[in-house]
Amino acid sequence: MNERLSPRVKHLIVIGVLGTAFLLPLRGLLRSQGPPMEEGFMLVFPEQLLHGDIPNRDFLHLYGPGSLWWLAALYKVFGTSLFIERLAALAQMVAVVVGVAGLARRWSTTMALTCGGLALVIIVPPIGLTALAWVGGVGLALLAILAGTAAIVPDRESRHAAWLAALSGALFAAALLFRADLVLASGLATVVLWRAFAAPQRRAFAASLAIGLTPYLVHVAVAGPGQVWNGMVIEPVFELRAGRRLPLPPRPGELAGFLQKAGDFGPEAKLDWPVPTLTSATQIFVWFVVLLGTAVGLVIAARWRARHDPGSLRTVTLGAVALLGVGLLPQALQRPDSAHLAWVSCVPLAFAPLGVRELLDRRAARSGTRLPVTSRRATSTGRRHDLIAAAVVMSFVALVIPRYILNSYADYSLQSFDVHRTAFRIERSGRVFYYGKQGVAQAAQAGLIPALETITRPGDSLVVATSDLRKTPYSDAYLYYLFPELDVGTRYIEMDPAIANAKDSGLRDEIAATGVVVLSSVWDDWNEPNASRDVIENGANEVVRERFVCVGEYGRRKPTDLAPVGFLYQLWIRRDIADDRGIGAGTRVVGGRPCTNGLAATPTT
Repeated sequence: MNERLSPRVKHLIVIGVLGTAFLLPLRGLLRSQGPPMEEGFMLVFPEQLLHGDIPNRDFLHLYGPGSLWWLAALYKVFGTSLFIERLAALAQMVAVVVGVAGLARRWSTTMALTCGGLALVIIVPPIGLTALAWVGGVGLALLAILAGTAAIVPDRESRHAAWLAALSGALFAAALLFRADLVLASGLATVVLWRAFAAPQRRAFAASLAIGLTPYLVHVAVAGPGQVWNGMVIEPVFELRAGRRLPLPPRPGELAGFLQKAGDFGPEAKLDWPVPTLTSATQIFVWFVVLLGTAVGLVIAARWRARHDPGSLRTVTLGAVALLGVGLLPQALQRPDSAHLAWVSCVPLAFAPLGVRELLDRRAARSGTRLPVTSRRATSTGRRHDLIAAAVVMSFVALVIPRYILNSYADYSLQSFDVHRTAFRIERSGRVFYYGKQGVAQAAQAGLIPALETITRPGDSLVVATSDLRKTPYSDAYLYYLFPELDVGTRYIEMDPAIANAKDSGLRDEIAATGVVVLSSVWDDWNEPNASRDVIENGANEVVRERFVCVGEYGRRKPTDLAPVGFLYQLWIRRDIADDRGIGAGTRVVGGRPCTNGLAATPTT
C-alpha cells in the first residue's frame, strides 16, 4: 500500500474495508435461518441462568460459563431476543477479525487487510450469527495476544507495558471462561509471550490471569465440584465423542456430517461459482489437509524467524499465533466438518499469507538480496511479497475450497438484498426465530404453537424431545425460547447422543414429572458414521405412552426407514393434567390431526 499515506489513514482504510465486508452480509445474517438446537440453547441457557438455574447443575452445558454470563447480562439489560443474541455473535466475530488484522498489521496494511479479510469470510458463514462460546473464546485469545505483543514494543513505557500485559492476562482468562478447552491453545501462545515479557510484565500478566480465572471458583462452589467435573470434562471429552466423531481424515468422496448432507441451515450451494470446483466432500478433504499443513508451516516459519530475528515484535507475534493455531487443531480433528474446520481455520488459514510472506523473505535473504529495511528497494520488495502472499492464499480459497467460505459468504450477502433467501419466520409474542424448512416452520407456526398455547398454563413444564426417545442426535431447542412462561422440564435442552438418551441420564424420570412433551421427527433422518444412531433402551418411550395423552400432530413428512413416522411434531400432555383441564377422548386434537401410532405411542422393541 502507498507508503505516502499516513499510519492513521491506513488504519482507517483497514477499518473501512473490513467494516464494509461485515456490513454486506449483515442483513442477510440477521434474518437467516439459525441452527435450531445451537442457537436455541444460546437463547435459552442464559435465560435459565437469569431464572436461577446453574450450568452443569441444572442443565447440560459442556463448556465454560463465561459465554452464558456474557449473554445473560445482555438479556438482562436489553431483553431476551434473537436480535440481541445475533448482535452478540457479531461482536464475537468482530473480535476474531480485529485480533487477526491487528496482529497482521505488524507486517503491513496489505497483510492486515488480507489476513483480516480471510478471517472474516472464514468465520462468518459456518452457522451464521450464532453466539457460540468457541468463536467468542478464540476472539478473546487473539485480542490477548494483540495486547501481549503490544507490551513488548521497545519504546513502550514500562508502566504502560505492564498494563498491556495485565490486559493480556485478563483476556486469556476470559477466553478460558468461555471455553475451558482453549487451555492448550492459550497455554502455547502464553509460553511465547512469557519469554518475551520483562519481569514487571510477567508479574502483571500472571496476577491478572489468576484473578481473571477466579470466577471458576465461584462456579464450582455454586454448581458443585462433581457436577462441574462431569459437565465440563466427563461428558464432552469421554461421553460425547462417540456420538459426534466423524471419520479422520474426512472422506474425499462422501460427506459425513449430517448437516452438510441435509443443508438444513446455513446457505446451501445455490450459487453457480464462476469457475469449476471440486465436489463438496473433496473440498472438505482438501481444506482439512491444507489446514494441518498451514498450522505446521506457520510454526516452521516462526522458528526460522526466531533464529534470524530473535525477540523482535514480528517474531513474537508470529510465534504466538502459530502456536495458538496448533492448539486449536483438536477441534478440527475430533469433527472435521465445515463448521469445525472454519472455527479452527480462522487462525492458521487466516495467517497463512504471513507464512508465504516469510517464505518469500527467506528466499530473498538466501539469494543475497536482503537489504536494510529502511531502504526504498527493501520496501518495494516487501510490498511485492505482500501482494504475492495475498494472491496465493486468496486464490486457493476462491478456486479450490470456495463452497463453505466465499460461496457461503456471497450467498449471505445476496440474502441481504432478498436474493436466494430461504429463511422462514416463526414468531410468538414478539419472540422470533428463523427456520430453514418451510414445512417445519408452517407446522410450528400454524399448528404446534397455537396448540401449546391452548393446553398449557404459565408454570407448566415442557420437554422438547425426539420422536423416538431412544435416540437423541439433535433437538428443536428453539421452542423453549418461544415459551418463556413454561418451565423447562429437562436438563437436556441440548440433546446429545449417548448423553441425553443414556440409561442413567434421568430423562425418563424428567419426562414422567413434566406436564407437556413435544416430540419432533424433524431430525429422525440423522445419519452419521458414529454412535449418534445407536438405540439405547431407557424407558422414556414407555413413560410417554403410559402416562401421557397425545392431543395432535402437526405437519406431514414422508416416512422413511430412519424416520418411519408421518408427522413433524406430536404434542402430548400428562393424563392427570389432561383430565383436570377437560382434555378427554372427545377433545384430544387441538388444532391438528388425530394422533397416529408414532414411535413413542407404541411399545419399544
